[in-house]
Amino acid sequence: MSEVKVLSKGELPKENEVVIDASNHIAGRLATVVAKLALQGKRVVIINAEKAVITGDRNMVIDWFKRRMSEIRTHYNPEKVGPKWPRRPDRILRRIIRGMLPYKRGRGKLALKRIRIFMGVPSEYSGKGAYVIPGSMLRLRPGLKYVTLEEVWASIEPSEYEAWRKAQNVSIKSGRPTKQ
Repeated sequence: MSEVKVLSKGELPKENEVVIDASNHIAGRLATVVAKLALQGKRVVIINAEKAVITGDRNMVIDWFKRRMSEIRTHYNPEKVGPKWPRRPDRILRRIIRGMLPYKRGRGKLALKRIRIFMGVPSEYSGKGAYVIPGSMLRLRPGLKYVTLEEVWASIEPSEYEAWRKAQNVSIKSGRPTKQ
């Protein structure tokens, strides 16, 4: 990234497309800011979604995600199994943001369409400066427990995570820009 810009509380960026780096941001606090920007008509691009953080004990958070994936079935058809909940970090973050929007109404649908989320940094956004939101940053202190969305994904779907990780290493070693 070339430069880091700070987006203060209540500040509205001047450009129409806002690029936000999600590294070390708490997912819920980041989602509130992104939802507000999208409702105000800004296009929001989030990069490094896998580095967003969920606070809490690692085992508790991962067990909660696993339980949500396995136990929730319909009472009238318990055999109906499918991907009902997002597993990848970019989709988990999108679902968190969607929960903060009135996504069933026209205004919320349009706002959700204005949000793009990427794992890693796509080549088209690698040279642009990204915003950092200080109010949603993780403040490290002794005894703080947290887990990244990448770690959650690695424990939920280890095979998919390893395939993604290998693709990242191959594209970085070959010198080609990564595609997500």
